Amino acid sequence: MTKNLPTPFTERMQTLLGQDYEAFVSSYDQPVTHGLRVNPLKVGRDDFLKISPFALEAVPWCENGFRYKEPDRPGKHPFHSAGMYYLQEPSAMSAAEALGAQPGERILDLCAAPGGKSTQLAAFLRGQGMLVANEIHPVRAKALSENLERCGVTNAVVTNETPERLRERFPQFFDRILVDAPCSGEGMFRKLPEAIEDWSPAKVTECHVMQGDILEAAAAMLKPGGTLVYSTCTFAPLENEQSLVNFLGNHPEFEIVSLPLTDCFSTGQPEWASPQNEQLTQTARLWPHRLQGEGHYLAKLQKSETTEVHEPAGKRKEKRAAKSAPAGRKEALAAWRTFADEAFPALTKPFDDESAFLLFGEQLYYSPAPELDWDKLKVARVGLHLGTVKKNRFEPAHALALALSPAEAARVASYGADDPEMLRYLKGEALTRDGESGWTLVTVDGFSIGWGKQSEGQLKNHYPKGLRWL
Repeated sequence: MTKNLPTPFTERMQTLLGQDYEAFVSSYDQPVTHGLRVNPLKVGRDDFLKISPFALEAVPWCENGFRYKEPDRPGKHPFHSAGMYYLQEPSAMSAAEALGAQPGERILDLCAAPGGKSTQLAAFLRGQGMLVANEIHPVRAKALSENLERCGVTNAVVTNETPERLRERFPQFFDRILVDAPCSGEGMFRKLPEAIEDWSPAKVTECHVMQGDILEAAAAMLKPGGTLVYSTCTFAPLENEQSLVNFLGNHPEFEIVSLPLTDCFSTGQPEWASPQNEQLTQTARLWPHRLQGEGHYLAKLQKSETTEVHEPAGKRKEKRAAKSAPAGRKEALAAWRTFADEAFPALTKPFDDESAFLLFGEQLYYSPAPELDWDKLKVARVGLHLGTVKKNRFEPAHALALALSPAEAARVASYGADDPEMLRYLKGEALTRDGESGWTLVTVDGFSIGWGKQSEGQLKNHYPKGLRWL
């Protein structure tokens, strides 16, 4: 691959790295490192290691992160469909780890698709508080929503907005914000060769300008005392050290704080920005010739506690005249309760806040923040999708199956990962099976994977058509 690297890129890297350049450029001829991150919302790290069919090697900077090697294909295993892990490049696991999200906090993942960092942040929240996962591109927002659903996340709102629009609605609102900024992708050249064709010096400059705008929006949405993590997958100093120096020059209320550096992380370089700022030595560079992963840059910043506080615009709903409930809401809740009492008699998640039930047409959701006003924002998902209400009949959503435990269900159809019936289920086929009639939770080795409906010796398949295996 080395011969395919753009000349302006290699010339710049040779100037920056000096005697390290040969080791750096040689890394492009090494195999790509593959990673997966165990999802603690579904299974504990140690419990997964006991049943893992893959040979795994721990990632030093991520407790639940592991490397795997070919010919393992964890993306083609039922455990992946059950949301037990997320396939994620090892270096990319560092940013969400650095943010330090805590249960009960309000977290914003501002550039969230496809969802690796969002699902990681959601695991830290443990179902408490709220995660807003934003993606400006509609198609990518859909993929983001599906990945959060697969991982059993119940307290995420997926928005499809510009940072500026969110800034207008949520000033000084979030406890922590992750900005995994759009960048020129230099750190992904080895993993995604198509990124080489898309690269140019002009794109580096374009991304630098965009990063500045995104950071401005993030700064305005962060609470006093809050934490902001900025990350990229590029080596360009213009997009890394220089973007931060520019930001700090405009925002003296922010300071860079230290990261939990591992031995294989390198520090940021103050001399690669103007004016030089020694705080940059507390940022981190992840080099592919110094660790088993791709290129990444990482910085953690804290906002001063003394910043003037403004009322979050997201709460202004309380000051307006109360909206009337959508037509059919009462009937929808009655249908939900009838279903839940019958199909999930042992629910441990308390769906007891009536204001949290939101009805959009026939779709019923349970919101992590019912007090907030999402009007006039593009929202792809507002919490947990419970299901569809049709003529007072409730049909559960795939998201609900993945969010709840088999121990809570009245009826469970259990299959092993190697059972041919599980493969048939994932392909969308009906299964021959005796059992009590009604909605049935399908599991793989004891983990929820989807719905079936038992009737007359047959389990009718309700695995979503768009997710079925070919």
